[in-house]
Formats: sequence, structure tokens, C-alpha cells
Amino acid sequence: MARVRLSVAERREEMLRAAIGQIEARGVAAVRIADVAAALGVSNALVLYHFSTKEKLVAAAFAHAAEDDLARLRALLDRRTSALRRLRAAVRWYAPTGQAKGWRLWIEGWAVSLREPALRAVARDLDQRWKAAIAEVIAEGVAGGEFTCPDPASTALRLTALLDGLAVQLTSYPGAVARARAQEWVDDALARELGLRPDELTTRRR
Repeated sequence: MARVRLSVAERREEMLRAAIGQIEARGVAAVRIADVAAALGVSNALVLYHFSTKEKLVAAAFAHAAEDDLARLRALLDRRTSALRRLRAAVRWYAPTGQAKGWRLWIEGWAVSLREPALRAVARDLDQRWKAAIAEVIAEGVAGGEFTCPDPASTALRLTALLDGLAVQLTSYPGAVARARAQEWVDDALARELGLRPDELTTRRR
């Protein structure tokens, strides 16, 4: 069956999604241009036409994954409900026990970004934008009298550090931490940062 002719933008997105799948399956170091081409049934030359090197393809793939995650985060934070509910939903989604991005992909990305400046820039941008979005909704909740937090930016950093660290434990060392226990720790940390009891994360109705 003949392949449907795609626009340049559609073809690039198809390749980026294929690259993400191959990175998750093989790891950044092992994945090749040929793997992405084979997954799509196209030539290596076509992939290289759109992304001249493997490094550029990998960086673009991570940027694509980051934008997907940030769009989902923004959708959660833009809901018409209390800041507390939106914040808890976002943290639970992002947590390694939730439904956020494939954590294996990002752990791979963190490791490779130590040597790849382009990928490091992507990871840093995602990290900064995520923290900024969380800090913004925390400040909104403080202004609305829902909870207290003297430094939303620092709270966002601490929460991110906890979630990223738990992701490494749960992804790299299966069984090291029970998922239920990890979620309990996340809820406890969030409540403590907001000056609340853990049960108030769900019982407050402001």
C-alpha cells in the first residue's frame, strides 16, 4: 500500500514520535537513524534530510516530548477550580506514580545531556518552565487565601527535586519504593509546603 503523502510538518512530527519510541525502547546511546527510518518504513536519507544528524534528531525529539508535557500541565493548571485542586492534580500527574511522560525517556535524557549541550538546553528549559508554572499557581492560591507559602519559587524547586528523585528510584530500581508509599510522600510534602495537613489536600473546598 502506498504511503500517504505528508506535509513537511506532519513528516517531522511522525519522525519525532518514532524517535521518542525508539529512544524509550533502546536508549539514547543505542538508537540509530536507521532504527527510526525502519520504524516508519522510510529511508535513512529521508530522516537525515529533516534532521541532519542523530544528535539534532534526539534533541528535537526531547523538545517535542517536553512540549507535550507542558501542554498537559497547562491544561491541568487552567481548569476552572481552586488553586489547591489544580496544584494537587498537576503534582499527582507529574509524579512517577501518575500518568506523566515516560520517566525512562527523561532519565535517559538527563544522562545524555551531561555531554550534549543541545539536549541539556531542552532539559533545562522544561525544568524551568515547569517550576514557573507550579510557582504561579501556588502564588495564586496564597493570594486567594487557600493556603500559605512564603516562597512559591523555592517550593516549586523542592517539589520538583522530590518528584524527579522518586522517578529515578521507581524507574531504575523497581521495588525499591512502593508506589503507594511514594504517593504518600508526595502528598505529605505538598501539604507541608502549603501549611496544610495531608487530609486537607482533599477536604478543603475553597
